Amino acid sequence: MMHARLGMMANHYKLLIKNARQVVQVCNRGERVLIGPAMRDLAVLNEDSSGGISIVISREGTIAAIDRHSKVADSFKRCSFDKEIDATGKCVLPGLIDGHTHPVWAGDRVHEFALKLAGAGYEEIHKAGGGIHFTTEKTRAATEDELLASLKERLQSMLRHGTTTAECKSGYGLDTENELKMLRVIERARKEVPVEISSTFCGAHAVPKGKTVEESTKDVLDHQLPAVLALNQSGELRVENIDVFCEKGVFNVEQTKQILEAGVKGGLAINFHGEELHCLHSAELGASLEARAISHLEKVSPEGIQSMAEAGTIAVMLPTTAYILRLDPPPVRKMIDAGVPIALGTDFNPNAYCLSMVVTIHLACVIMHMSMEEALVAATINAAASLGRADTHGSLEVGKVGDVIIADITRWEHLIYQLGCSDQLIQHVIKKGDLVYSKS
Repeated sequence: MMHARLGMMANHYKLLIKNARQVVQVCNRGERVLIGPAMRDLAVLNEDSSGGISIVISREGTIAAIDRHSKVADSFKRCSFDKEIDATGKCVLPGLIDGHTHPVWAGDRVHEFALKLAGAGYEEIHKAGGGIHFTTEKTRAATEDELLASLKERLQSMLRHGTTTAECKSGYGLDTENELKMLRVIERARKEVPVEISSTFCGAHAVPKGKTVEESTKDVLDHQLPAVLALNQSGELRVENIDVFCEKGVFNVEQTKQILEAGVKGGLAINFHGEELHCLHSAELGASLEARAISHLEKVSPEGIQSMAEAGTIAVMLPTTAYILRLDPPPVRKMIDAGVPIALGTDFNPNAYCLSMVVTIHLACVIMHMSMEEALVAATINAAASLGRADTHGSLEVGKVGDVIIADITRWEHLIYQLGCSDQLIQHVIKKGDLVYSKS
């Protein structure tokens, strides 16, 4: 079980996590995505009579060794460390990965939550000028600095709950000027908060007031997307993904296809909203375009499930949305049985205010009937795959990035079982070997 690159061993390392009671690697054979029964087969190392488990993280921020503490202590006895953390009696897990967020916006929609509790539906609120349109108005009026301040607070909250990597969308600007403003805010946040960001352009999130859907599609294709790609080319932005809200009354399948294909031509990965409120067969579309990921899928068809399984397209499940909107949850068990890779995201936005991936994992277990093992896989290695990072993130393996949670629990399941307690249980969060949060 000695997982160390002894031949390449340096004398100085960034971090030693020593003597943990339990280390959840998630996977340990180089897997890049887990599907079907493999989602229940977690790689877990437990302390035994010979002692606990230790992890060494290199100066470059990658994992250099994972093994019994006695073996690590012996192999690295002539080495020094910038920092050592005693994890005796504690559980170590990979940093969590949030596969779907909308974290840049101004204002709030607490008034709409009351309407939803009284029975109003998402489409009803949207048609009345609420929902995305309400947030767009507030976001357009906000300055870049104001949006950055709120985004930084939100990312720091995610970090305290164990999230070390998050997908972050634009989508509340709905014109070139304001979409670029949102994407610049995301870019600035990368440099100021230790949460790693996968940036997504979502200018086709809604049809702006005063425009037809045809006009909006043309604006995204002719103005917004070219501006984003130009700033990517210059290095001012690092947008990775293209997103469209493919839904009845928003962008239809053909319009969605045009925008997604244009994004791919510009070097972006497809990661879009589909089949949330109505089945438009956008899952089949995504599969035909070899989409990296599709989110929501509450109304996905059996044919869509099969198409996604065959294409290897990852389904990003958003249990907070189904919970808050009182939607029937997506058919996750059917997707798992069919071999669709499942990931998770908080869907943090003004409509679904949840910054905690731990709460999201709990809801996935209860609402979507996922096992705890499946849900943890969906929040780590599979979420990494949904963002094109499974080669480097999502599991604790030698050579991968040293993104780690240390929790004061006797076994990893307590992090999910103890609903709402993650900020008390998580003692340390480590990003690329740097200690970026410690519970005071």
